[in-house]
Amino acid sequence: MIYFLIIIGILLVFGIWFIRKDILLPGNVDALIAEIKAEGIPEMMPGEKGFVKNGAINICYEILGKYSKSKGTILQLNGHSQTMLGFPPNFYEPLLNADYQIIRIDNRGTGESDWMKYWTSKTAFSLEEMATDVIAVMDKLQIEKVHIIGYSMGGMIGQRLAINYPNRILSLTSIMTTGFYNDPKLTGLPVRFALKFGLTFLVYAFRRKTINNSAKLHLAVNRVLKGKGYNFDDKIVLQKALYEITERRGYNVKVERPHSKAIQLSGSRYEELKKIQVPTLVIHGTADPLVLLEHAEKYAPMIPKVKTFFIENLGHHFPKCHSEEIANAILSHLTH
Repeated sequence: MIYFLIIIGILLVFGIWFIRKDILLPGNVDALIAEIKAEGIPEMMPGEKGFVKNGAINICYEILGKYSKSKGTILQLNGHSQTMLGFPPNFYEPLLNADYQIIRIDNRGTGESDWMKYWTSKTAFSLEEMATDVIAVMDKLQIEKVHIIGYSMGGMIGQRLAINYPNRILSLTSIMTTGFYNDPKLTGLPVRFALKFGLTFLVYAFRRKTINNSAKLHLAVNRVLKGKGYNFDDKIVLQKALYEITERRGYNVKVERPHSKAIQLSGSRYEELKKIQVPTLVIHGTADPLVLLEHAEKYAPMIPKVKTFFIENLGHHFPKCHSEEIANAILSHLTH
């Protein structure tokens, strides 16, 4: 046993040394946190918050902008384990400025939606069921049709909405996602990403439980998702983390299994993607470390009315430096 632990320790040290630049936080992280606290954590839910019950599950949503004065409604769906704040202001503000109303949702298991404290594999839910959460929000707000923007797992739910509820969807923007995550012919969880994520968690997750350390863990995990050739928005991510921790319910560390199971249960959408008739825009980064570009290259051509926008060196997040080109692509998509 002792020799096994020594070997594991050596491998861990070697692994951290090998990818240390990818997992170590910047030296000014403590100063950044102090700066944010001194300035005051900015309000990150400036809209109208509400709740709707879908069966036994309470879903939290937020409305940004006014429908009566808008060009239409955009409904944003966030990724695996992420709350509605997964869409940063630099993503949605250009859409608001273009006179669209935006609705954001905390997926079940995250944020202020129900966390399903007693989830087991026997009570597992699918992406199809998560899509009904979206329809429940739309029904409560009496909004007949929306433009769907979903990233990562949210993109999968968006595809399911376009397939199951074609009369409720005006357009689909499917970002950094896949038509079948467990496709045996494609790369699933990339080994390098899994190594970086695992080591990041080992380095930062078992520190003393404080607000600062929780924010650092969130930043460290998010930095693993970055692409190439640009600086990471450390301050923006720390602001979001501190807001989640101090102003909301924090992060549900147990949601990973339910969300992963939902993706697994839903399986492949390849054949059904051929049925999508709404205009669809597929956005993907060429340097996405989690859902490799090969996924987008495979599923996008299956959708009849599709356009693709592959962004050089973009990772699995929404950095400020790419905001303008992403917004321009989406706005063009919505109006053509």
